[in-house]
Amino acid sequence: MIIDHNKREGLFEHFKNMMDILGPCMYDYLYIWDFDDDLYCISQAAYERFFIPSSQFHDVSDNLKNCVYAGDWECLQRDVDRMFGDPDFDFHNLQYRWLSRNGENIWINCRGRVVRSEEGRPLYLVGCINEIGNKQKADNVSGLLGESSLRDEIKNGGLDGTDGFILRIGIDNFKEINENKGLDYGDMILRKTAECIKEVLLTDQKLYKIVADEFIVMDFGGRNEEDARNMYDRICARIGSFIKDNQYEVFYTVSAGIKCFSGADNISDSELMKLSEFALNEAKNGGRNKCYVYSEADYNVFRGKKNLIRTMRRSVNNNFEGFEAHFQPIIDLKSGEVTHAETLLRFRSDETGAVSPVEFIPLLEESALIIPVGRWVLGKAADACREIQKSIPDFKISFNLSYIQVLKSNALDEILSFVETADLEPGSIIVELTESGLLETNNNFTSFCEGLMSYKIPLALDDFGTGYSNFHYLYNLNPSIIKIDRSFTIKALRNDYEYNLLRHMADMTHSIGSKFCIEGIETKEELDRISSINPDYIQGYYYGRPCPLGEFMDKFILK
Repeated sequence: MIIDHNKREGLFEHFKNMMDILGPCMYDYLYIWDFDDDLYCISQAAYERFFIPSSQFHDVSDNLKNCVYAGDWECLQRDVDRMFGDPDFDFHNLQYRWLSRNGENIWINCRGRVVRSEEGRPLYLVGCINEIGNKQKADNVSGLLGESSLRDEIKNGGLDGTDGFILRIGIDNFKEINENKGLDYGDMILRKTAECIKEVLLTDQKLYKIVADEFIVMDFGGRNEEDARNMYDRICARIGSFIKDNQYEVFYTVSAGIKCFSGADNISDSELMKLSEFALNEAKNGGRNKCYVYSEADYNVFRGKKNLIRTMRRSVNNNFEGFEAHFQPIIDLKSGEVTHAETLLRFRSDETGAVSPVEFIPLLEESALIIPVGRWVLGKAADACREIQKSIPDFKISFNLSYIQVLKSNALDEILSFVETADLEPGSIIVELTESGLLETNNNFTSFCEGLMSYKIPLALDDFGTGYSNFHYLYNLNPSIIKIDRSFTIKALRNDYEYNLLRHMADMTHSIGSKFCIEGIETKEELDRISSINPDYIQGYYYGRPCPLGEFMDKFILK
């Protein structure tokens, strides 16, 4: 765009006046940058949103640099340089991040027309900025208002003095509908689901479409938990009718989370959305096709788990501070000597104290922190084995490997690397896998197990008999050791049927050339009774509790 020099006077003020008029009427932020005066003017709403000194400021580059995400500054600078170096470059269109006043990085799309003099010199950049990461105000597929509109209503006093509930509904396994029937069919399901929900709405209830396959019913009419449950049942019935009318071309269910509120609660839109999301997730985690009513006790447990994950992540990033490797002796029953040890993970922190492995290990797996932590445990096991073999050359150490590590990391390469670094024979390190994890088998898992066999790294099946007891694993995987968990051992000690079953398992294990290890032996009486089953190894408190390496060496190796 080129303007006559004589018409330039007052142009900046004209643009500024237009911004003042139009700014309050739109969600975008209008701006003008006067290059000659190095002056920048933007809608007042932008000053309230972003980390800029005011809605009008000089020293534009310095002030914008404080507002623009550091990693995006270079690309913005290149675009500005083009305005001055390329007379044909007349339209700025860039997506990058600005810093909000509360410290968030906000994605924006900044577009602007370069206004030039007759000589081609850039005079102004005039345009608008819009937040491209914003929640949509409405959803065109379902024809409903979106999450942003719901939040605006709550912020503007929608809950003031009102009792009611929020019913958050999610289509179960909606991804499968899209994958099997296509996106257009998925959109049809979203529209029909919205229609089914709208058909059961009552007075003072509103329906919104939020993320992906989720809907929210807001009840502003003072209804209670029972009313919310009844509404969920009516929605399910109506969707069932639609499925039947659709000749069962696709079958799906919905889950729902319920959070009741009181006008006296003064709950914010963010808090209400967060708690409703938790409630819906609990319904889905509980098996789907059901509704769950928010419980503060359950939510506190959920927050406790999240805090523990956060604490463990911080520990991982702080050189695994708080994690410890303990070692428990495994006894060869015939010789009575300690020939093996199992590496067991422990965790404590100032905030949590000592945490049970039953509690923290599933969270390590859920968060994938088990990958770096498992690698650290492997290193500790290899180092301990090298140290103990100075006194007992044939000593072996096992460590527990999560199926998450097998499926999502290069576990075999890592094992071989640690074995080589510690200058160990491959047979010195035993990989323990739990039986329940075997159900997660895929090509990676098969390749991993074949790799163990090819490198002669022993495999132990841990907790055998407590899960699915698929005995074909014994033949397919050719494990070196079968380990029986204490829960199974206790049953065998108390019940003749279980005892005989355990004896048959030992015989079968020996028949395929594997060793049999019974865990959880705590007394002399238990040892005497279980010994007649003829296990190869015994592990349990009777011989020793898990302890740090130094203590293990003093008690069992250097005694």
